[in-house]
Amino acid sequence: MRLSSWPKYPGGPGAAPQGGSGVRGVRGCAMPALMIQGTGSNVGKSLIVAGLCRAAVRRGLSVAPFKPQNMSNNAAVTTDGGEIGRAQALQALAAGLDPVTDMNPVLLKPESETGAQVIVQGRRIATVKARDYAALKPQLMAPVLDSFGRLRAAHDLVLVEGAGSPAEVNLRAGDIANMGFARAAGVPVLLVGDIDRGGVIAQVVGTQAVLDPADAAMIRGFAINRFRGDPRLFDDGYALIAARTGWPGFGVIPWFQQAARLPAEDALDLPRSSGTKGLHVAALAFPRIANFDDLDPLAQQPGVRLTLVRPGEAIPGDAALVILPGSKSTRGDLAALRSEGWDTDLAAHLRRGGHVLGLCGGYQMLGRAIHDPGGMEGPAGSTPGLGLLDVETVMHPDKRLTRARAVHAVTGLAVEGYEIHIGATDGPDRARPFATVGGQPEGARSADGRVTGTYLHGLFVADDFRSAWLAGLGARAPLRNHAAGVEATLDELADHIEAHLDVAGLLGVAGAG
Repeated sequence: MRLSSWPKYPGGPGAAPQGGSGVRGVRGCAMPALMIQGTGSNVGKSLIVAGLCRAAVRRGLSVAPFKPQNMSNNAAVTTDGGEIGRAQALQALAAGLDPVTDMNPVLLKPESETGAQVIVQGRRIATVKARDYAALKPQLMAPVLDSFGRLRAAHDLVLVEGAGSPAEVNLRAGDIANMGFARAAGVPVLLVGDIDRGGVIAQVVGTQAVLDPADAAMIRGFAINRFRGDPRLFDDGYALIAARTGWPGFGVIPWFQQAARLPAEDALDLPRSSGTKGLHVAALAFPRIANFDDLDPLAQQPGVRLTLVRPGEAIPGDAALVILPGSKSTRGDLAALRSEGWDTDLAAHLRRGGHVLGLCGGYQMLGRAIHDPGGMEGPAGSTPGLGLLDVETVMHPDKRLTRARAVHAVTGLAVEGYEIHIGATDGPDRARPFATVGGQPEGARSADGRVTGTYLHGLFVADDFRSAWLAGLGARAPLRNHAAGVEATLDELADHIEAHLDVAGLLGVAGAG
């Protein structure tokens, strides 16, 4: 589809303005809001926003998270039937809200090194090459401001997360993610630097040096994140940044060790191993791994040792279970699996009596073939599957986005999850489903029960099911309340933010003080 043929105001869940809020009236609006931008990618913006959301809620404010543009293959299905970045879903949880598409109106999901799906207000509108996205961005500011306007009208405070860095001034034209949005919406900015990377003084001072003066004027202060050791050792550097920039400092935030207990949005943040003892579970780190937060409950489960098998590594020979996780490009990641020799490793794993679980794209790989007649994930054609399940998958343009309540076929236990995929899978092994959803079979199992595939994400969040599934593999996996653990960690994060960041001062900057 040519860019010129795309709607200038893409629709999606919640696209129709409500109560008169929308693009008009957003610029210069006095409703409280604050934007957290970073001196680079992965400086901790997502966690700071989550912590501020929880801190604001504890102060009696109704607060909503917002990220104009996100790039991630780790998505969450929203209550209004769309998808947003997983970080915004976590921030919504911190704010005590259900996730909705307005919290992340533009989501980019990379399918290759040069192209990505464009999701607008929860719905896929097309796939573009990176070089073509710049021509599309000006059309996306309208839905971004529309979504922001609705959140602003419904809440006491909106906390906005930037993307990448405003210092990437070569991308400033048509920007919707950082200063382009901040100026269009009239939202003040806190700039965060990451001292753990080194050179944080240059990060902050250098950002001011390259910004357009009108953009720099949107920044009302700075904060330093991920300090290890005694923060007072940075007093001189902190004062130097304030003197060079004229911006006030709002705090030095020490490293938050408990961050590993919260869902990660970037696959680079996933630990290689969760321990050294217990039932060994190996998960394959595909180049385009998606929705990998499926692994989080396993990584934190007592009695389980989770290993993320990265390119260049073999599947561990002592693994009891190998997980093929979700993928944004199933045929491409299947080719990568074979190039790594993991297909040979899987065959040896099964000969040793091991088990295999395929989730979503991983489920599709387990079948006899994947057919993509319309070229949904690349060149049209078919790819032989691993042949571990007697099913085949046909890709089609309709994307399934739904939350689901299922009943596990073997244990009869309830499972809550979600589906987010293109393609439909069928074949004889579907007669042995993984679960039933609304009385209908879902997923498939091999005749010997050692290979399982399902489209359901999030299934290991269910404590009873997770414990029973692992026990069936021989694990001593006591019941652990995963949801309560996430909630407790968000409270600890808010405590951490309150202790080291001038939250009252930031709420004042936002207009909510």
